[in-house]
Amino acid sequence: MEWQKFAEEMALLARTLLKQDSVQQTLDEIAASAVKLVDGCDAAGILAVRKGRAVTLSSCGDMVEESDRLQGELGEGPCFDLARRRADEERVFRITDMTRPQPDWPRYAEAARGLGIGSMTGVLLYTHEEDFGALNLYARRPGAFTEDIATAGWLLASHAAVALADARTIDQLEHALETRHAIGEAMGMLMERHGMSDEDAFSVLRNISQHHNIKLRDVAQQIRDKHGDSPA
Repeated sequence: MEWQKFAEEMALLARTLLKQDSVQQTLDEIAASAVKLVDGCDAAGILAVRKGRAVTLSSCGDMVEESDRLQGELGEGPCFDLARRRADEERVFRITDMTRPQPDWPRYAEAARGLGIGSMTGVLLYTHEEDFGALNLYARRPGAFTEDIATAGWLLASHAAVALADARTIDQLEHALETRHAIGEAMGMLMERHGMSDEDAFSVLRNISQHHNIKLRDVAQQIRDKHGDSPA
């Protein structure tokens, strides 16, 4: 592993990740960068476990989604186990030879061999405040991921998690601004058409939201759509 070259590529990656326009684009860039930057990596994906279900957040390579699906269905597998761990538990796994028996995941290992997976490694994507799932790297040949390569994956994952946290924060801020704008427009329409105060207009939106169990933003959008199409 040429660490100086890898460090330069990581610096470029930092700038690339910060240029992404959404959380999904950041996830996709992380998976694609793993294949590009980590020696021997033929495919990569990000797996999360939500309410006991395996969810593929991003994939680069045709074996990733099928591998995630199998682990979710079987309820076993290294990526599935890793994605369920806490940040204070072991954060890395490495399987040097998937052609050998894997006592911890016997059913998954047999299926993985059928997918042409020779070796795997994975790292938790997390910050101190958030757990984003696991970044998993696949190779078709056994022995592709040495300890050095696993370390490179860990560095990539740590770097990516920070960028992902920033992207999610930006997404949440943009969503909050869009929501505030939608509610403000809906309140303005109610105030203009029905002579309401801003407090009364907001109470109408809130009551509809609570009574019908609809998000406040969706209520606001419905009012905008209805009154926006009505003649003044």
